[in-house]
Amino acid sequence: MIIRRKAYPRGGLVGNPSDGYFGKTIAFSFRNFHAEVVLYESPEIEILPNTRDHSVFKSMSHLAEDVNLFGYYGGIRLLKATIKLFYDYCRDTGIELPVRNFTIRYDSNIPHLVGLAGSSAIISACMRALRAFFGVTIPRPIEANLILAVETEELNISAGLQDRVAQVYRGLVYMDFDKELMDRQGYGRYEPLDPTLLPPLYVAYRADLSEGSEIFHSDLKERFTRGDATVVDAVRFWADLTQQVRDMLLAGEGEGIGPLLNANYDRRASLCRISDGNQRMVDAARSLGASAKFTGSGGAIVGTYDNENTYDKLCATLEPMGIKVLKPEITVAAGGLNES
Repeated sequence: MIIRRKAYPRGGLVGNPSDGYFGKTIAFSFRNFHAEVVLYESPEIEILPNTRDHSVFKSMSHLAEDVNLFGYYGGIRLLKATIKLFYDYCRDTGIELPVRNFTIRYDSNIPHLVGLAGSSAIISACMRALRAFFGVTIPRPIEANLILAVETEELNISAGLQDRVAQVYRGLVYMDFDKELMDRQGYGRYEPLDPTLLPPLYVAYRADLSEGSEIFHSDLKERFTRGDATVVDAVRFWADLTQQVRDMLLAGEGEGIGPLLNANYDRRASLCRISDGNQRMVDAARSLGASAKFTGSGGAIVGTYDNENTYDKLCATLEPMGIKVLKPEITVAAGGLNES
């Protein structure tokens, strides 16, 4: 039996990066791209490499280009860490796994390192495939925690829960990471929202601005930990924006959320250095009447637009700048506990 499981990129609509600091966010997963894991039974456990894991290069310039795009590590470490953590979770919770070995491989067409949660999508797809192969049920909040732990505990990559919650729950999700709640139950309050409440959205990205989230969050985390008042106030500000957007969506006032998305980005830009390329992308979108903010940590933006004429202008203006523009096809929310 061959098992195939997919996971999708995440767009941070509002609130990020407060998800890493007990704030609130709203995010969505969308099916324009995907990561897929294929798993089938075999005599031994074997992890097959993807093209981004290769170690043969045509020249030194080819090697340098590959490192600039994918870093020094490919996706095999993501699969290996996920398998290890899945095994640890089953052992620690008393789930007896049958003795079955497998071969596993991954593929992904999610633009790399542009703030669309491509790495966690690979982990999410792997976790889904492992659950299906072994017939294991994991509550969705716990599964999101495990996917985060693959990166933060096993691989020492700075990350927040938003990406993993969006990819596990799918659809459009409001998340409250209140510290007291997190301390008490180990996860936040996650509320699926109806995507039809959203105004028209676009996503735009460019690969040449790629920068891992650990680069951005390393400074912010240190400042938050030492109680930097500007960062602490910003986290409260982003959480409040998220609450406002949620309330507006539920009240049928989604057409008015654009200025709040702009405010989210503007406060972020006041705290951290924004690269010229990223700032030009935001400025270009806003000059056409669209709102714009980062989907994650830079390299991709999300925003609202008024009508098809504005969307056409976004494409006509941004694409000559080497920026791809798309309408996100938001995924269907996950169903019951056992859904893989």
